[in-house]
Parts: sequence; C-alpha cells; structure tokens
Amino acid sequence: MRADQVTLSGFALGLLVLPALWSGHTGLALVLIGLNRLADGLDGALARLQGPTDRGAFLDIALDFLFYALVPLGFALTDPAMNALPAAILLTSFVGTGSSFLAFSVLAQKRGVKPADYPSKGIAYLGGLTEGAETILFFVAICLWPTAFPILAYAFATAAFITTVSRWLIGWRLFHP
Repeated sequence: MRADQVTLSGFALGLLVLPALWSGHTGLALVLIGLNRLADGLDGALARLQGPTDRGAFLDIALDFLFYALVPLGFALTDPAMNALPAAILLTSFVGTGSSFLAFSVLAQKRGVKPADYPSKGIAYLGGLTEGAETILFFVAICLWPTAFPILAYAFATAAFITTVSRWLIGWRLFHP
C-alpha cells in the first residue's frame, strides 16, 4: 500500500466524523478521530520508507486542515444554539494557526530555512502552543465531555490565537528584509 492511499483512506474515515457528531454519536466520532490520526501517522511512516513525495506532503497537510475543521462544525450542527458561536470562534482560530503555519512554510522554503526541530517534515515547519497532538487531545476531550464543548472550545481557541500571534512575531523577525 502506498502512503497516498493511506492518507486518502484516513481522510475518508475522517469525513465520517461530521455525520457522527451531527447525529450526537460522540463515541463513534472519537473512534473515527482515532482511526484518522492512526492513518495520518502510518502514511508518514510509509512515506519515509517508500520515499517522500511533494504530492504526499501536500495531501497530508491539506486534508489534515479540512479534517480539523469538520470536528467543530459537527458540534455546531449538533446543537447550534449552544455550540455555533464557540465553533465559529474555534474555526477562526484554526484559520489563524493554519494560515500562519502555511505562510511561514512557503517563505521559509523560499529562503532555504529548514528548522532543525523537524527535519523529517515534507514542508518547512513552525511549531506552536497548539499543534497536532494538542488538537487531538482537545478533540478527545470534547467527545468525552460534549456538554463542555463551549468552554473547551473557547479555551482552545484562546491557545490557538496565542499560537497565531507567536508565529506572526517569529515570521516578522525572521523574514525582515
């Protein structure tokens, strides 16, 4: 099996999180999140064995970002009165972290910057307070305690906004003319 096939299969499982959450099946959503993240780890391991590709790096990050957005959307659809505003704020924070991550990556690549902390990544990588592991822990928490979604979403969005601002500051300094 090729790494891209695992990436696409994992994403297909991730898509099922939306109807699971929308219908209130947070336990099923949690299993699907776990399977999606397992596939995300396996595709990277396969890519390192088979030889990484630009297409694989592109698919990995692009599909991950959409998957991450499906979880808050699912909670918003489950109970719009309680969850829509926290989900919207959370999604806005995800746009901040995602766009600052990708903007850094593009410009770092252009300048030949390779962060020593992430040598195996397919793109130039800038970490932060809310990375993949923290996001998955957050997803686990909201699936285990769905009624706490609003407060957990506001808390995680705050941390994501801090990540965004820290990335802006790093980019501002690093990409100074």
